[in-house]
Amino acid sequence: MAGILIIAHAPLASALRECVSHIYGGCPSRIGAIDVVPDQDTAALVESARERVAQLQEENGVLVLTDLFGATPSNVAAQLVAPRVRVVAGVNLSMLIKAVCYRSVPLETLTEKVLSGGSKGILEVGAGAPATTHTTSH
Repeated sequence: MAGILIIAHAPLASALRECVSHIYGGCPSRIGAIDVVPDQDTAALVESARERVAQLQEENGVLVLTDLFGATPSNVAAQLVAPRVRVVAGVNLSMLIKAVCYRSVPLETLTEKVLSGGSKGILEVGAGAPATTHTTSH
């Protein structure tokens, strides 16, 4: 299994974790959230994130999901990259659900699944969108 840490602008990280809890009828183990607030001390935030990664560490490592590439949460997450820690920016609920479903696969494969799930979850709905029947598989 891989631990999952969400680092995002407040309150997005906690909200995404709560969505997972809603979908699964309770939050699966080893899923953490760090909400970044304005003017937060970056050095302290990096240290806190390192501690959370250590707490969430599983045999497959830790996948860190962050919201906006180049923003403070992403910059903090980038400092966590290590052989057993992968970071993906642009988190959305589709990506997070994919991460939860595939957390038992090797970290490299998990990262690929998450990237694919995140992008495939972005679709136009309604007028002008092609009429398709799309089922979501986890």
